[in-house]
Amino acid sequence: MAERRDTDARIAALHRDFDGIVEANALVAVDDEHDPEGSSTAFERAHVASLLAQASDHLEKVDRALERLERGDYGRCEQCREPIPPGRLEARPAATTCVGCAGDAPR
Repeated sequence: MAERRDTDARIAALHRDFDGIVEANALVAVDDEHDPEGSSTAFERAHVASLLAQASDHLEKVDRALERLERGDYGRCEQCREPIPPGRLEARPAATTCVGCAGDAPR
């Protein structure tokens, strides 16, 4: 599935970015508290880590969608069991609920 392949590629790129940030900081004695660049470096590292966590979470959702596809229940709302509209699945291939049930979900 293209969605899984794209997410894997995004995770690999984010790992490279994160490793690059960590490696660059290892070459310089960075004191986040006193170095004027330290806070931006810490922010950049935290930002990439957050993007990596989001991509990993998305990959898990894609994998669960592939499992539902194998079982034959992909495209059915997990709450009301009605079909999920094709447009929603196109926009969010890992969707587990129809639009109506998604609107009822706590945020």
